[in-house]
Amino acid sequence: MNTIGRMLPVLLLCLFLLPGCAELSSGNQSPLESTMPVEVSFWNPFGGGEGEFVERIIKDYNASQSEVFVKQLRLESNEYYARLSTALSFGKGPDVAVVHADRLSPFIKAGQIVPLNALAEQDGFQWSEIGEQNLQSVSYSGQYYAVPLDTHFHMLYYNKDILAKAGLLTPDGTPKLEENTPAGFIRMLRQIAERVPGVQPMAVNTPYFQESFLDLYYEAGGELFSPDMKHAAVDNEKSVKVLTFYQQLFEEGLSDLNDNTPWDSFYNGQAGLWFGGVWEAGHHLGNDDTEIGIMPLPPIFGSAAHWGSSHTLVIPAYVSLEEQQAAMDFMKYFSEVGGHIWGEAGHVPANLDIAESRAYRELPYRELFIQSRDQVKFAPQTDKYAALFTAMSEELQNIIRNRIQPEAGLKVLEKSLNQILAN
Repeated sequence: MNTIGRMLPVLLLCLFLLPGCAELSSGNQSPLESTMPVEVSFWNPFGGGEGEFVERIIKDYNASQSEVFVKQLRLESNEYYARLSTALSFGKGPDVAVVHADRLSPFIKAGQIVPLNALAEQDGFQWSEIGEQNLQSVSYSGQYYAVPLDTHFHMLYYNKDILAKAGLLTPDGTPKLEENTPAGFIRMLRQIAERVPGVQPMAVNTPYFQESFLDLYYEAGGELFSPDMKHAAVDNEKSVKVLTFYQQLFEEGLSDLNDNTPWDSFYNGQAGLWFGGVWEAGHHLGNDDTEIGIMPLPPIFGSAAHWGSSHTLVIPAYVSLEEQQAAMDFMKYFSEVGGHIWGEAGHVPANLDIAESRAYRELPYRELFIQSRDQVKFAPQTDKYAALFTAMSEELQNIIRNRIQPEAGLKVLEKSLNQILAN
């Protein structure tokens, strides 16, 4: 038999096996190209009005492709970080999770979440699409550890019916704020009390009073810590004035110190004004029983600076590479596509294309949201911030609940903060 004759059976066998060989080569597919979807567990604390928007984003993402399936676990906000910290410590929990920007540092220091630069590059996620302040809040030692979703902060919500009855509504439907000073603001609240009996002139967020305090303390130019983060800097004339202002509201009955659900009081038409989060916009504006307006916080303590934070998405260090890639794909979608829905909830999207789009800016009051976003003061980057924030929350609550003189209460607060910083 000649050479060709001897090779013919071998050639025929190879041709017969080629389809099988081609199928075997599919073992080199990337995880996101496998036939079975990669399941990603997503933990978040979004309830109330926010929860329905997150559900829409997850539903749309799952329907948009077949490689990844996201399932969510929604936890109560008051227990969220305790459960997340436990999960990260024991190496078993979510594949992707929400973490506020000011809570990132301890997880990074403990090596419990992964840097995202390489994953982002592999998935085509562009950090340049994120606003600069948001980027800085997730950047540590040249690495990005989270995908920022938004900037959130407080605005002044007002009940137009109550203000109209008090003679404090301008023809264009905005509040008459004749003097942007603490005294001028209190005079306006007194006018509401006199002319519209039976309602709180202003509901104050006493359950989370630290945020109400920081709004006006930052307006006054206050700082929480020294530049080197070694000492607290909250015991000063500015903080005394802010606490005195709030205590006067409570003492005169212009705000109800014992109102534990002030957001509901405002929603139900029982308060004229409310320093509420932008995340409440969809909830309050959707109230058919009252006509609500929104404007930036008035600079009654001298500037437009105010408290704010950011929701971000992180990937725990124990997550497998395949699940990391799937989680990154979902995070990219949440930022670039889901951000449109997240903007409807009230948050200012961190994705610049969405925040600057006509569709977003044509939503009610969003131009004002953009103005306020640019005045937000984020928390300093420190792995002790959670402990510092807890101490501050507790001591400020003690001052207002027990009617402690601001000067005395602030000395206790500063001592407590210094002990944490020195530990």
